[in-house]
Amino acid sequence: MHDGCTGVFESGKLVVDKIRMMGFNTRPMPSEVVIECEECKNDFTMTHLETKCPICGMVYGVTPCSASNPERIMAAGKNY
Repeated sequence: MHDGCTGVFESGKLVVDKIRMMGFNTRPMPSEVVIECEECKNDFTMTHLETKCPICGMVYGVTPCSASNPERIMAAGKNY
């Protein structure tokens, strides 16, 4: 299931499932990114490859290969 850096993900759930399976979800982001939560519109800092909005619990994920590109951060769902 490891596609290197060529994998394309249709949803945030697939991204989070992938990084959890590979054990990358607890890795720190190379550079922290402030993002706006899609659900509650709160700005928060994405500190790890998987980070949860502290206000509403929306889970976000990004693969290590895409971590330097904030546009690749995807929402997986609340408390996913």
